Amino acid sequence: MARSAHLSPAGGGPSGGSPSVKAPRWSLETIYPGLQDPAFAADLERLTERIIAARTQVADTAARVGNPAQWLRDALGAIGSAYDLHETLESYCYAEFSVDTSNEAATAALNRVAEAGVPLASLAVEFRNALDGIRDQVPGILKAHDDLREFAFIVREELDLQERQLTAVEENLAADLARSGADAWSRLHETISSTLSAVWDEKTGETKTVVELRALAFDPDRAVRHAAYRKELAAWQRVETPLAFALNGVKGTTHTLNSRRGWESTLERSAVQNRLSTGALESMIDTMRESLPVFRRYLHLKARALGLPRLSFYDLFAPVGRSSSTWTFDAAIEFIADRIGAFDPEQAEFVLEARDRQWIDAEPRSGKVGGAYCTDFPRVGESRILANFDGSYDGVSTLAHELGHAWHSRQIRDLPALQRHYPMTLAETASIFSETLVFYGALDGADPDEERYLIEQFLQGSTQVIVDILSRFIFEGDLMRRRAEGELSAKDLSDMMRSAQLETYGDGLNDEELHPYMWAVKGHYYRAELAFYNFPYAFGQLFGLGLYGQYRAAPEGFARRYRDLLRETGRQDAVHVTGLMGFDIESRGFWRGAIAEIESLVNRFAELVGE
Repeated sequence: MARSAHLSPAGGGPSGGSPSVKAPRWSLETIYPGLQDPAFAADLERLTERIIAARTQVADTAARVGNPAQWLRDALGAIGSAYDLHETLESYCYAEFSVDTSNEAATAALNRVAEAGVPLASLAVEFRNALDGIRDQVPGILKAHDDLREFAFIVREELDLQERQLTAVEENLAADLARSGADAWSRLHETISSTLSAVWDEKTGETKTVVELRALAFDPDRAVRHAAYRKELAAWQRVETPLAFALNGVKGTTHTLNSRRGWESTLERSAVQNRLSTGALESMIDTMRESLPVFRRYLHLKARALGLPRLSFYDLFAPVGRSSSTWTFDAAIEFIADRIGAFDPEQAEFVLEARDRQWIDAEPRSGKVGGAYCTDFPRVGESRILANFDGSYDGVSTLAHELGHAWHSRQIRDLPALQRHYPMTLAETASIFSETLVFYGALDGADPDEERYLIEQFLQGSTQVIVDILSRFIFEGDLMRRRAEGELSAKDLSDMMRSAQLETYGDGLNDEELHPYMWAVKGHYYRAELAFYNFPYAFGQLFGLGLYGQYRAAPEGFARRYRDLLRETGRQDAVHVTGLMGFDIESRGFWRGAIAEIESLVNRFAELVGE
C-alpha cells in the first residue's frame, strides 16, 4: 500500500553554518526509555505478530465472501496497526542513530526493524489481490457504510495499483533481489559519496570531504568557493566510473520493473505515487519552464550585487550582505510562535509545546547527522524534530519548516493509519507554509540591509527548488529514456546534466562553470523506488506560496480551512485536496499566481541592489 516517507529530506543546496549557539537536545523517553528497554523488545516481537495477524485476516476467504464489508473493515484495521507499529519502531531507531551515527546498537536495531518489516511488501500485494476478488462489490460497500466511505479513495487507489503489480511470487522475488541489486548499487553510491575527499591544503595535507567542499559554496570569498568547486569536480571525476555503473544498475532495475508492471513510463508511476494527475504535473512543469526568465533576472541581479559579470555555479550560494541578527534558540522559537500566532494561535501554542516537551534536538555536535527532519511516532501520537541550529536566520527558517511538518502530524494523529499516509507532493504543504509565514514576518519592519539579505536568501532557495530541480527533472527524464536503450557512460551522464543545466539556468550562469556531476551528488537518483524524487518539492514550494497568497487576500477563517485541508492530505489525491481551497492545479493559472509571488520579490530585490 502507498506509504509516505516519515523523514523530511533537506533542501537542494549544500549545508552551511557552524555549531556556535547553545541549543537543546530532545527526549525520547515517552517513546521508549532506551533501545535495551523491554518495551522496545516487546514491540519488535509484536510487529511480527501484527504482520502475521494482518496477513491472516487478508487471506480469510470465508470472511471476505460471507461478510465483505466486515472483512474490509478488519483488514484495513489490521494493516494500519502493523504500519503504525513499524513506523514507530523505525522512527525511534533512526532518531537514536541520527544523533550519534557511531551508535552500533541503533544501527543493529535499525537492521532488525527493517528485516521484521520486509513482509509488509507482501502484505500490500496480498491485500490488493484479495480486494480484487470483491472488486464489483466495493462501490456498494463504500456507499452503504459510513466508516468505510472514509477509506473510499484509498480502496480505489489499491484496486488501481492491483492492476499495476506482478504476481505475489514475482513481487516477493523482486523485493528479495533488490537487496543484492538496486539497493546494493544505492549503498555503493552512499558509501563512495560519504567518504570521498580531496586534499584541500597541499602544504599541510589537510583534506576535506565533498560534503565539506560543497559547504564552502557559502563562503564570502570567491577564491575559496572557486577552489572548492574545482576540487569537488576533480573528486567526483575520480569515482565517475563506479558511480555510472551504480546509476545504470538502479535505473535499469526501475525501468525493467515498471515495464513489467505495465506502467507507460517511470514518470507515470511517480505521478501516481505522488497522487498527482498528468494534467497537474504538466501544468506545473510547463509553468516552471515559463518562469525561467524571472529566475535568470534574479541571477543577473545577484551577479551585479557581487560585482561579477555573471555568476558561476559556485556563486549560487554566495552571501549577498549579512544579517545583523544572531539568534538564540529560545529567541528563534519565540519569534516563530509570535509570527505564526498572528495566523493561528493554536499552532503557536503547539510550537511552544514542542519546545517545552523537549521534542526538538537542535544542538550541532560531532556524530550527529547534518540537515534537518521531522519524524512521527504514531504509537504515542508525537513527533520529533532534528535540526542543526547555528543562530542564523536560515536556522530559524529551518525550525519553522520542521515545526510545520509536526503541526501537520498533529492535525491528523487521530485518523486511522491508512488515512495519515500522504504523498510527497502534499508532505511539504505545512512546512513551506509555516516557513513562508515566518519569512514575511521577518520582513515586516526589517531595515533595507536586512531586507536585502532575507529576500536574497528566499530567492536563493526558490531558485534551487524551481530552476535546479527542473534541471534535475529534465536530466532524469532523458536518463530514463536513454537507459531503456542501453547503458550510459560517465561522459554521457555528465553531458546530459550539463545540457539540462544550460536549458534551465540559461544565461544566468557562466556556461563554462556549471556542475556536470550533479548526477553523482544527488542521492535520490540512486533510489529505485523513488524515481523523479525532485518535482514534489517544487509542488510544495508553489502550493505553499499559493496558500499564503490566499490567506493574505482573505484571512478571515483561513486558519480553520487550512487545518481541514491538512486533515485531507492522506484521504484524497492532490487535485481534490488543493481543490478544497478553490485551487485548480491542472491549470497554469494557479502555478503562475505562485510564480508571481516570487517575481514580486525579484522586483523588490532589484530595487534594493540598485537596478
